[in-house]
Parts: sequence; C-alpha cells; structure tokens
Amino acid sequence: MSKINKFKIITIALVVAVVSVNCDNDDSYGGSGVSLDFSGTYVQQDQMARPAINTVFVASGQPKDDFNAAIPSAMGAKYQSIFQSRLLALNPAFTTNALGQTAVQFTGLLATDVLNVSTTKKTTFFDGTNVLTGRALADDVIDVELLLIFGGSTGVSNPTLTKDNVNANDKAFGTTFPYLASAW
Repeated sequence: MSKINKFKIITIALVVAVVSVNCDNDDSYGGSGVSLDFSGTYVQQDQMARPAINTVFVASGQPKDDFNAAIPSAMGAKYQSIFQSRLLALNPAFTTNALGQTAVQFTGLLATDVLNVSTTKKTTFFDGTNVLTGRALADDVIDVELLLIFGGSTGVSNPTLTKDNVNANDKAFGTTFPYLASAW
C-alpha cells in the first residue's frame, strides 16, 4: 500500500472519529448518572494581586510557596522585612518613592499582596493622583512598579530603570464586556 493511500485512510479515520463525536448546547446531564465531586481539601497555590511583586521580592521554591499560600492579613507582618531587604538590595539609594513612602511604608504596602479597590475613586493602579484604587486593563503596572522602586521621590530618578518599554497591549481592548482583546 502506498504512502498516499495510508495517509488517505488515516485522514478518513480521523474525520469519521471527529464527526462521530457529538457536542450540543444541552448542559443537563439527562439523568446519565454523571456527577461532579468537589469534596476534598483545597489549597491556595498562587497569590498575585499585584503583578511581578512576589516574583521580584520573594525567593523561588519554598519561600514563594509559603508566600502564595499565606493569608493576606498576615502577609505584611511576616514579609515586610524580607521585601525591605530585597528593595534595598535592588535600589540601595532608595529613600522615598513618588508616593512619598519610605522603604518601610512601601514594602509594608507591597508585602500584603491584595488588589485594593475603591468604589469612590477612579479605578487605576497609579495615575499620579489615585494610588492602588484597583487596576484598569490598560494600566501599565510594571512601569508603575519600576517607577515606585527606582524613580525616587519625583519619579524621574534612574529613567532607564523606570520603564519596561512595552507601551501598549499588542491588540486593542474591546469596548464591550469582557473588554479583553481577542486571542492572536
């Protein structure tokens, strides 16, 4: 049998297999006896309200696993000093940032990895006025984090370290829910 005939037979077999599998929009189980079991113990595996924060400030391996599983209300007390040591290792000249925060204040804020949301202010990660009042899709959170770590009290110190030079999403966001850009 030639290679072309073998290829045709395999192709036909695949087409038949695909056609024979039937999916429909009926989400009911129709009494088929299928049930889902959600019993068991669930463990939090990741915590990343503020992108890149735990990537930069927490060592990989067990320390990161512990941080990811930590209860947010206990994070600040447990991780602030670790974050401060790392901040000062990254930027030994850090005194205050564009928010006017000292190393202790800034790392205390960062060590509690939650996404704050304000119901009365503009939703933004940081726009020069509003700070951590949420996060809009177009917010350049990495630039904000770099600016707060390396930008000094005015936000303009170390200009080569305060931008990642990724200035926009690769596709425009939608104007209707869910607003995310379509996949490539």
